[in-house]
Amino acid sequence: MGLNETPSASRLHIGIFGKVNSGKSSFLNAFTGQDVSIVSNVAGTTTDVVTKAMEVAPLGPCVFIDTAGLDDETELGEARTKKTRQAVEKCDMAILVIADLGDLDLSVEKEWYQTLIENKIPVIILLNKKSESDMNVETDSLRFVKNEILSFTKEDPILMNAKTGEGMAAVKEALVRKIPESYELPFITGNLVDEGDVVMLVMPQDAQAPKGRLILPQVQTTRELLDKKCVIISVTPDKMQVALDQLKNPPKLIITDSQVFKAVYEMKPEQSMLTSFSILFAAYKGDLPYYIEGAKAIDTLTEDSKVLIAECCSHAPLTEDIGRVKIPNLLRKRYGAGLSVDIVSGTDFPQELRAYDLVIQCGGCMFNRKYILSRIERAKNQQIPMTNYGVTIAHLTGILDKISM
Repeated sequence: MGLNETPSASRLHIGIFGKVNSGKSSFLNAFTGQDVSIVSNVAGTTTDVVTKAMEVAPLGPCVFIDTAGLDDETELGEARTKKTRQAVEKCDMAILVIADLGDLDLSVEKEWYQTLIENKIPVIILLNKKSESDMNVETDSLRFVKNEILSFTKEDPILMNAKTGEGMAAVKEALVRKIPESYELPFITGNLVDEGDVVMLVMPQDAQAPKGRLILPQVQTTRELLDKKCVIISVTPDKMQVALDQLKNPPKLIITDSQVFKAVYEMKPEQSMLTSFSILFAAYKGDLPYYIEGAKAIDTLTEDSKVLIAECCSHAPLTEDIGRVKIPNLLRKRYGAGLSVDIVSGTDFPQELRAYDLVIQCGGCMFNRKYILSRIERAKNQQIPMTNYGVTIAHLTGILDKISM
């Protein structure tokens, strides 16, 4: 990612779905004006999810997700379909491509359309006219497919030709109309600070910190505070008191890494509010009230309990890793060494959660809000309590009720 690029997790995610050889990849190439996906007449050419980040005026920064064919019957078809279903969880919007091939059976498209609607994803139907004849010429098969689409979507499809690029302007207009109202994210810092407020950022530079740079939540929070015209003071925990002593008045807000919550709380001026990057992202990307309610389940754990820790990053484990080391150690110190902890990373989030007594999710900075909310919804549906890293540490430290949110 370049210095001036919008992080993938903050972009509008648009999934592209359709049967094999319906023209999904050709459409993506035509829409972006780039050879993003390999195009071939061989069924199943798109073997895995392909993503392309780009700016689309007036949509802004987007990520297009080109998926494998919905009816992939190749040897690896089942695995590819699983990846496609996982892609649904990340989509803010969806494009369903249907080819004008005289195929009278649209049962697969109907099923996937329903799946997308059930996941509260706005869907645009594209009818790909694969012949190079005049776009305005309507054949009997084209008329039939249009009527079939109308019967289960209650909307006319958008006619386009993925090979020639005709109809792309209409697709862009439809995307603008369908942007979810909930897409515009709130501020990371919410209403905690205003212009001119002094904010202290406490950021440990330990083994977890990447060499030569800050982690994404710290970067995004810093940029937002600059946009809000706040005054920012950045320190490591060992220099926090030194910094406070230099100030005429205490900072309005202190934002810390959750792992040093206890030390920072003990140094915090009484007038200053305190929160953490993880808790801010719990609200920004997830469902903070649900996480706080889920934290109550921590008090019901025993040595026989089983906890799932879900880390969005897929980096190699570090010696001081907060999710893989510190939180498991805190839980086992309180409830016994026998407490079982499973750790998953990236998109390897289980469909079945009922084996667990608690799920602890990271801040989720690497994924978009839609995907984190899909995890939360899965936990809710299976009645499994869920919380996040920052809320967990604040609860175990006994200061959750002292945190500003």
